[in-house]
Amino acid sequence: MSEIDSHAVAAPREIELKLECASPDLTALAAHPRLQGAEHAEPELLVTTYYDTPAQDLRAAGLTLRVRNQGGRHIQTVKAGSGGVGLFDRAEWETEIAGEAPDPAAWAETAADKVLRKADAPLERLFSTRITRRVIPVEQGASRILVTLDEGRVESPVGDAPICELELEIAEGEAGDLFALAQILAETVPLRLSATAKSGRGFALVDGTSPTVVKAEPVDLPEEASAGEVFRRVARACLRHLRLNETAFLASHAPEALHQMRVSLRRLRSALSLFAPMLDGDPRAVSFGDEIKRVTEPFGHARNLDVFLGDTLPSLAKQRPDDADLVAVRELAEAERAKAYEGVLAILESPQWRGLIIDVAGWIEAGAWATQDPAAEDGRAFAAQVLDRARDRLKKRGRGLKKLDPHTRHRARIAAKKLRYGAEFFAGLYTKKKARRRQDKFGAALSDLQDHLGTLNDLETARSMMESLGGPPMPGPDDEGTRELLVAAAEARAELLDVKPFWR
Repeated sequence: MSEIDSHAVAAPREIELKLECASPDLTALAAHPRLQGAEHAEPELLVTTYYDTPAQDLRAAGLTLRVRNQGGRHIQTVKAGSGGVGLFDRAEWETEIAGEAPDPAAWAETAADKVLRKADAPLERLFSTRITRRVIPVEQGASRILVTLDEGRVESPVGDAPICELELEIAEGEAGDLFALAQILAETVPLRLSATAKSGRGFALVDGTSPTVVKAEPVDLPEEASAGEVFRRVARACLRHLRLNETAFLASHAPEALHQMRVSLRRLRSALSLFAPMLDGDPRAVSFGDEIKRVTEPFGHARNLDVFLGDTLPSLAKQRPDDADLVAVRELAEAERAKAYEGVLAILESPQWRGLIIDVAGWIEAGAWATQDPAAEDGRAFAAQVLDRARDRLKKRGRGLKKLDPHTRHRARIAAKKLRYGAEFFAGLYTKKKARRRQDKFGAALSDLQDHLGTLNDLETARSMMESLGGPPMPGPDDEGTRELLVAAAEARAELLDVKPFWR
């Protein structure tokens, strides 16, 4: 429990599944057979204003403070934990107050109190949302679920932005039923897991930011977490990383967004592999890993073309400024990349892709693995076993690195990547100063090794791509530059193995 939470009265939990759609899809959902026959509440206008200090101290602490005008009543709410993907499980403190202005007495026993007392600054209006809401209670499995259709906009001094969401909230029951109902509704209209709450949309508007490319964030882990809790948090972080960059790619087609999508998927597949001893009793773990790899295979080809066009060809052009063949190769590569991007977009817009991501998210939250004994194992003990195995695998696969053929060297690179992801996944379990110092040293050595192996892999990929495009030959695997990289990679591996593991 954080310092902020420890000074607050325990709050009720809000557990809801957020999904994004377009306005016509929301209209179609209202007529869905699964949502008929229930007692429909009349559509209601909700006007909600969000507040923070000028320095946004609440936001920095992962909190939001809002006042909602709902049928003449004013409801003040403090929420903790703004980050998430799909399933949002957050603490919230809700109090009816006398007027539109925030009431200090109503946040006195919430997580916001200490932050606002320390900030000692007045609150100011940041933005508002104006939403038309319909709430439909639905029975699903053993659960009673409130299906909420929200349409409207977020309004700020710098402009407005539309909001169109489907929310499924547990009134009584289990999270697994939320995802089962989501899959039923997704068969009719395109639904995507949301990685942004309404407050997040408002902050993006105030910040003047469009959907942006993001890198993987550190995984927040309680030191006493079980192996199952660690896996769930790691997998959620991977899905959030994916969805934020998917949104950015759909908006901009930015190569870096595609790259980060691939990173998020590799991290997720690595998590499935690293946690395999715990997931062994649940066959869906293997099937999900295989399906993600199969469906996203075209992403790799598109990314290779990005690297070829962005790095390889410019470098060759500097070395061979008069080589007319490189101009022709660029034209062919650009046409091939355009085709590859069309393939990526077709996948992202397909019902199969959207359904797969919802299915994976549901399994992370309520899969059979979570009820099996290995999930209750101590997280630190499990992490040490996983990281020891990953380190031993790299040690074995990297022997004689300078003389390894490209295929075997690639296997060593994959082993290094899994070890790095594992070290990042479990880092939050080791927070003492000594462990942190070792983490920094270990991470730096591992990063050096990955950089050298990655450059070698890019060269092999570039050679294959140049050959497929009918371009001029590139330097062979025995050229001086490649030999220097191999020596540097071997030295980086030796340095890494000399570093004392931070998990021991």
